[in-house]
Amino acid sequence: MSGNNGSTQFQNEFWTATSGDLKQKREHIETPKQTSLAEDAVKIIIDPSEKHQDWLGAGAAITDSAASLIWGSMDASHRDHLLHELFDPEQGGYSAVRVPLGSCDFQSQTYYTYDDVPAGEHDADLEKFSIGEGTPGAPDATKDLKYIVPVLQEILKINPAVKVIASPWSAPAWMKNTDHLTHGGRLRFGEYTGNGYTDKDRFEYIYAQYFVRYIDAYQKLGIPIYGVTIQNEPSNAAHWPAMIWTPAQLADFGYHFLRPALNHSFPDTKMYFLDDSPHALTKPITDEVPFEQAMAFDGMAVHTYMEPYDRLYRASRAFPNWSLLMTERRCMMRETPENAAHIMFGVIGNWLVHNGLGMITLWNLALDERGLPNAADSTGRRGVITIDHTTGKVQRNLEYYMLRNFGQDVPVGSKVIKSTNYTPDGYSGGLGSVAFLAPDGAIAAHLYNPTGEPITAAVTVNGSGDQWQNVTVPAWGTVTLHKSNSAINGSGIPADDEFKLNPSPDHRTDVAPGQEQ
Repeated sequence: MSGNNGSTQFQNEFWTATSGDLKQKREHIETPKQTSLAEDAVKIIIDPSEKHQDWLGAGAAITDSAASLIWGSMDASHRDHLLHELFDPEQGGYSAVRVPLGSCDFQSQTYYTYDDVPAGEHDADLEKFSIGEGTPGAPDATKDLKYIVPVLQEILKINPAVKVIASPWSAPAWMKNTDHLTHGGRLRFGEYTGNGYTDKDRFEYIYAQYFVRYIDAYQKLGIPIYGVTIQNEPSNAAHWPAMIWTPAQLADFGYHFLRPALNHSFPDTKMYFLDDSPHALTKPITDEVPFEQAMAFDGMAVHTYMEPYDRLYRASRAFPNWSLLMTERRCMMRETPENAAHIMFGVIGNWLVHNGLGMITLWNLALDERGLPNAADSTGRRGVITIDHTTGKVQRNLEYYMLRNFGQDVPVGSKVIKSTNYTPDGYSGGLGSVAFLAPDGAIAAHLYNPTGEPITAAVTVNGSGDQWQNVTVPAWGTVTLHKSNSAINGSGIPADDEFKLNPSPDHRTDVAPGQEQ
């Protein structure tokens, strides 16, 4: 895209606006002219001299539910077009996905792990380990090979650099003190299986080898696993596959068992702590995670269903080498535009990135017009996109536009840089902003308006003197800007297909950010 309207710093600029009610959907707006008159506009100063965390990417979860819709409800041509729209760096540029390591609640298949044996039996040597049988994508394929693997393989053909984060919801039932996948339970810490009392006979060691076998199986299918977490929501004893860990147990297992197992076989694979909302950090993290154990982890993965978020900042400051990733959040099908915008554009896409977040993966990439498939009666959820399960038609939700703001405008490997901010939390007060410096010197920024009325902003980059660009940020919406001396991705977004939504009943439809689980 071209047209700098007098700017001498960058040859090309591309600006978009998206309103919270989606009447504007990354609408390309004319590049604002440079002027010395900021008037009564809210001043936003972008300062590339102050650099913060690396930007690692953005995307969403490829659950069995999401993959079953992409693979099973769309013909090959439509699926190819959709995945290019999402993951092609010249289009949507999504660059990260999260996958369940075994079953989760969003399943089209019955619950499974990779080493299920009859009740009362053990498999200490993991002889029955399998991520599935059959050819990936074939009608008779099972487990991950039925939907998740073929969808990931197609994504990686489009963008081989997409980062895959894997998270288990439960260990196999025989490794747990309850002998059940669901309703929590714990790993059989300190117990032995097989013949002996060495570390290799302990359930912790065997479970660490379970991760290694998973990574190996995926690598042989052309799917590298960028990183793993030890447990999805370790504080949640849900009625779907779940397992309870304390923060201290996560740290101990990661340090003594999983990191050594990864170092032996897959030393490049990253390992992330927690994978839960910050309410799970009930003590200062240094009280539960000794420094030596913390150094075995590459960062902390968080969900953003519940506050207080300052616990995240305390953790990242305690261990400065840690990256901060968001691995899960979603909205409800009946979420108000205001609350959805506050959650996605405000808290996640602006405030948390402004304050240290380096990667975003939302929950299901796709669900259908009913919020299905779902094996656990978790009704009312919506995906980043909605796919009609009978026709394969597609509608794009607000989450889609938040992720595309990153994928299209912010190259992976950029640095978050200083920018003026007027919101204390992402969803109240005045304008929020987050800005990025790309490796080639390009600058991108997102402005978020947490109010119900448009706000005029005046934007400048350090070094431009008193030259401002005035732009109107829509109610509960974003303005993005991308300045570069190279070509800019100015691709447009296809129109949504028409079909009716038919959400499953759910009464939690109007809940403020940080209060809804």
